[in-house]
Amino acid sequence: MTTNSVVSSQPRHIAIVMDGNGRWAQQRHRPRTFGHRAGVKAVRAAVEFCRRRGIEALTLFAFSSENWQRPQIEVSALMDLFLRALEREVDDLHKNGVRLQFVGALQAFPETLRQRMQAATSRTAANTSLTVSVAVNYGGRWDIAQATQAIVLAAMRGEIQAESITPETLAPYLCLSDLPAPDLFIRTGGERRISNFLLWQLAYCELYFIDTLWPDVDAACLDGALQDFAQRERRYGKTSAQVARAS
Repeated sequence: MTTNSVVSSQPRHIAIVMDGNGRWAQQRHRPRTFGHRAGVKAVRAAVEFCRRRGIEALTLFAFSSENWQRPQIEVSALMDLFLRALEREVDDLHKNGVRLQFVGALQAFPETLRQRMQAATSRTAANTSLTVSVAVNYGGRWDIAQATQAIVLAAMRGEIQAESITPETLAPYLCLSDLPAPDLFIRTGGERRISNFLLWQLAYCELYFIDTLWPDVDAACLDGALQDFAQRERRYGKTSAQVARAS
């Protein structure tokens, strides 16, 4: 991942916490799973929006490592929704040149679901119009821990010296290391926190929070986020004058 000090009016990489599905359903006196199904439409809208706007990468927080604590019926319904969504959406994603990948501790999922994830990843691997990363059974602390384990093992094999480990040498072991760092983080649903999502990768990201519940998010909502982003001055530790000279 790279950090760019030049001001840009449009993000290269957007990361989204899709919050509010359950509350959206409850407002309609329906089960929470109804909201999750409705949220799939907002995912389609977000993917199409990013593709049309020329965004390079979109990362969606679909299932956190903490979500296993939810009621079993909801977790089971989410697993079933993932399977059906993969079956239904991959053809269109591939046809539109979208590359799909999954990040997280995937070994916790049923074998059938893991096979579908791998098949979708392999089928779309060569696509270049947009990279959609779906974070499932993912946590930012887990990500840093697994990267640390990997680099420690590399040091034990003599591939790297412990004293030479820096943020730059650790970064390739983290999820999404093949993508530019997220420029814009969006959280829907009214909460103002990042909830253990991409803790390392969001270090210099612009944060944008909206009250709109995820199933109601559309192109207008996302366009508002981009308009807000365009007004931000991204200094990366420099002064405004230095940024202005570099732009």
